[in-house]
Amino acid sequence: MHDRALATFRLPPDTCIAQAQPAGSGSVTLDAPALQVMTDLTQVKAATVDPKTPLHIAEQMMIHQAVRMLFVVSQFPCVEGLITTTDLLGEKPMRLIGQRNVRHEELTVADIMSDLSMLDAIDFDGLAKARVAHVVETFRKVGRNHLLVVQNATPQSPPRIRGVLSRTQLERQLGVSIAAVEVASTFAEIEAALL
Repeated sequence: MHDRALATFRLPPDTCIAQAQPAGSGSVTLDAPALQVMTDLTQVKAATVDPKTPLHIAEQMMIHQAVRMLFVVSQFPCVEGLITTTDLLGEKPMRLIGQRNVRHEELTVADIMSDLSMLDAIDFDGLAKARVAHVVETFRKVGRNHLLVVQNATPQSPPRIRGVLSRTQLERQLGVSIAAVEVASTFAEIEAALL
């Protein structure tokens, strides 16, 4: 039935797993199409975390997956928000520890995540017509490290997050730093900026 089996061999020590690379992870110019700097979630699996996950586990997930952001998801594929390394390492966990009189180990992703309604997004069709320079200016304007790229609803499907723009990845691809204006988005951030 089967004429010839494929040749097999034994693996040498230090054999590694191939790492997925987002399309367009090489260098780009400001005039390049903006889609070259988007992580396309139809090509790269989204890194997710449950909102009940303890913060130290979420941090380990980011380290193991080599990402700086996780989508917060209770029932896949619907997204509730995001948690980033900035959230994990920022002042919010320490403030909650003081306010609630709890230990760091008791805090969960739900305690410090950014809700979906607070996130900045860009339209996929608009991004498809834009250049990398437009993405740079958008990061400068909004003062965020990540932007979501949303594809409009169709008769067959609801709106969906099609991709992610990462300031860190963009800086790596451009080979330059992008100075962003920090924008306060909550009353607590505004109050902290005034003190």
